[in-house]
Amino acid sequence: MATVRGLRHLLTCSRWRRGSGEAPQSRTLAAIVPGISQVDNNSDFLGKTPHRRHPGILQLPCIEVPPALAAAAQFLLLGDSMPNVEKQVQALTNYLWSRRLPVEPQELQRRAVHLEKKFLENPELGQLEEKLREAVLRALRKTTYHWQELSYNESLSLVYMAARLDGGFAAVSRAFHEIQVRVPEFQPQTLMDFGSGTGSVTWAAHSAWGQSLREYLCVDSSAAMLVLAEKLLKGGSESGEPYVPGVFFRQFLPVSPKVQFDVVVSAFSLSELPSKADRTELVQTLWRKTNHFLVLVENGTKAGHCLLMDARDLVLKGKEKSPLDPRPGFVFAPCPHELPCPQLTASKPLACSFSQAYHCIPFSWNKKKQKDEKFSMVILARGSPEEANRWPRIIQPVLKRPRHVHCHLCCPDGHMQHAVITARQHGRDLYRCARVSSWGDLLPVIKPSESELPLSPADDSPGS
Repeated sequence: MATVRGLRHLLTCSRWRRGSGEAPQSRTLAAIVPGISQVDNNSDFLGKTPHRRHPGILQLPCIEVPPALAAAAQFLLLGDSMPNVEKQVQALTNYLWSRRLPVEPQELQRRAVHLEKKFLENPELGQLEEKLREAVLRALRKTTYHWQELSYNESLSLVYMAARLDGGFAAVSRAFHEIQVRVPEFQPQTLMDFGSGTGSVTWAAHSAWGQSLREYLCVDSSAAMLVLAEKLLKGGSESGEPYVPGVFFRQFLPVSPKVQFDVVVSAFSLSELPSKADRTELVQTLWRKTNHFLVLVENGTKAGHCLLMDARDLVLKGKEKSPLDPRPGFVFAPCPHELPCPQLTASKPLACSFSQAYHCIPFSWNKKKQKDEKFSMVILARGSPEEANRWPRIIQPVLKRPRHVHCHLCCPDGHMQHAVITARQHGRDLYRCARVSSWGDLLPVIKPSESELPLSPADDSPGS
């Protein structure tokens, strides 16, 4: 039975210390730590809201793209005579997902020097400089990832639309939903989308804040992509009325440093830049353009996660000080802290990624009606970190077992925790909150030292 003392919840956890190089092996490594946490009932949700709707629930049900967008995409593909569209879509999907970061010149130079020293041990190559140079270049070609910039012409833009429109819409919708739920009073009026592509960000933003948004600026270096995005807004034609009003297209970012937008988005675009210097310059520019939220989304791979962590650290270090907007930045989501990412400092680094289910656009080759989009995101906000909610984030699928739940958490102290939660040990409220939570949700618990909140009223009914 849950008692008042039982609400001083005990988390059964094995902690990943930053830099310790140790990851949780199994439940046998867990240890009971008395009084480590309690339910955060500041909003009194235990008295008013069912556990299945606790304030940390952020996962969206299966998302469906707006019918007007799906119809326009199907119309454009039917009107095009591209051969083997299905094979091209699959090839582009595989390429984008497996794409790695380009090798930096400094790293390439380091590898060349290492290979040269290795080949100098061979007396035959050591005597002939030309042979040595050829051997080094040959080895570099075999061992170096050959990154290539994609040039989106009319046909490739259509293939990209068929491959990524619905998945991209789902990922960005999930990021926007995070802001909607946690800051319901936020009603943006302007939005800028860098690397806008087919315009899925515009559609997702319109679905989230269509009543308040009055200006959408889509920036993409590809003229073919901009034309395609505009056609999608007009139902597949060039002359129809746009489904979303107030959308503007351009190939370059606004030059004026005074121009800011309530929401700035870059979805799947950082990975399109050829060097770290280019990415650094872009992130600094996007942050200067940000009035409230900067939303960055990439593939849920190690490469995508590393890109986002570099951008996060760049903003947090505050090297880019704008005299027009001196407000600092903090991590709004998904991290509950501003410390180094524990996923990357583990002995086996993992990507911090999330999953969002969506209904596929019914193209002829789509055999599945529903898919999951795996993505990484980081949302940076202007203001003070004290404004953010610092509940632990669930970073892996929740494992529900008889009478206990396994939750892998990223905690406000910058550590990873594997918590095994039971009703008997932790109280019925925390157990039920954990059992109805999903990957990507926040678990409403805090350490007693972080708050002087009174304990929740005890529930003397049997734990479930």
